[in-house]
Amino acid sequence: MRGMKGLTLRSGLALSLLLLGACVQSPPPPPPPQATTCTPRATTQTLATQSLGVRETPRGLADFSYPHVPGELLVLTDGVAPQSLTAQVAGVEPLEALRGGVLRVRVSPGQERVKAEALLRAGARWVQPNYIYEPLQISAPSVPNDPLYRSEQRPQLNNLMGLESAWGRSTGDPSLIIAVVDTGYLPHPDMEGRWYLPQGFNLDVADDDQDPTDDIPSSNERGHGLAVASVLGAATNNALDMAGVTWKGKVLPLKVARSSDGQMTTATVRQAVDLAVNLGAKVINLSLGGPASDSVLENSLRNARSQGVVLVAAAGNDGTDWIRYPAASPSVIAVGAVDNSKNKATFSNCGPELDLVTPGKGVHVLFPGGESDTLSGTSFASPMVAGVAALYMSAYRAAHGDWPRPDQVEQCLIQTAEDLGPQGHDTGYGFGLVRADRVMADATHCFP
Repeated sequence: MRGMKGLTLRSGLALSLLLLGACVQSPPPPPPPQATTCTPRATTQTLATQSLGVRETPRGLADFSYPHVPGELLVLTDGVAPQSLTAQVAGVEPLEALRGGVLRVRVSPGQERVKAEALLRAGARWVQPNYIYEPLQISAPSVPNDPLYRSEQRPQLNNLMGLESAWGRSTGDPSLIIAVVDTGYLPHPDMEGRWYLPQGFNLDVADDDQDPTDDIPSSNERGHGLAVASVLGAATNNALDMAGVTWKGKVLPLKVARSSDGQMTTATVRQAVDLAVNLGAKVINLSLGGPASDSVLENSLRNARSQGVVLVAAAGNDGTDWIRYPAASPSVIAVGAVDNSKNKATFSNCGPELDLVTPGKGVHVLFPGGESDTLSGTSFASPMVAGVAALYMSAYRAAHGDWPRPDQVEQCLIQTAEDLGPQGHDTGYGFGLVRADRVMADATHCFP
């Protein structure tokens, strides 16, 4: 992963920054199994055997594979004093006594099974997670009703990346913050409810003020931040305009382009990365690029990753053999672009640092003034990867109660990618095309 910024925009949005992407490819996993349904079959059950009978009080350890409240256990004490049980096992805190001799306790998230086994050894009769129940309604449709989705976006988002299958598993986590380090914020009807503008913070990093509105003078570059944000987070299934890769979550715009001249610098990008971490972002998209390396910025990127943040950047639009920075950073997932036929886009940069590719030619995006159109560039491939990463992180958290580490996210995306170009990792496609459907179905690298 290493970086840079640039893009090929409609007759304009040709920014001075670039997206990057790369990685080595491994054999793609088999496609996910087709959905099935149960078939009715006769049994020998009668009313007496079905509903009557006395169940014995359970003993032992319950199944911890089902969704449960992180850091909580339910303990059947079987007459043993609760204080005696919890005193014998470090890191177990009593919360409340329930009817029937059941004690609800708190443990460290991720330590549920270990502490449950210790409580059994200390004399508990039965220990189980505090299972999560859900309404049994049919899930929201995984094919969004946004009018431009079927006509323009589906060939890329679903036919190439398999997003409809992925949306059936997760459409995002409302609490997840995705930072877009770019030219800033602009209102748009199809971004309503997605922008996250916390008060009291200088979201305009370049001009050191709290208003991140994109007001740079160049009409060619103004709106780049909106376009990038719309790819990963346009309001979706709202019967308006286009679909985003994620349907839920908070899109945090951090303006690094100076209002007077649109200039972006090491200092402002670094400040924005640090601010994103402080504001709780779990994913940072950098659709911009500069030199081949930047030691000052690298410190912030490395720190962000160490704090659990996934960084994604565009590889560059020069069509040459170098991956722009920050995509070239080892801390960043570098993203290149392909066309709708899975061929490398002619403008997409090459290099050994490239990790992944997604569609980047003729991508539908939102424009200032409530408009929309298509643009090209690695700037618009990068937020597709950032969006899929956010979907995976949301589904992982729902299943395990915690966010996956950046290394886990990167390996999940790489190991499930569709190998393109020369077999294995190569400089033009990295490890291959991101496949959201495989991500959500993979039980080896993504949901072990």
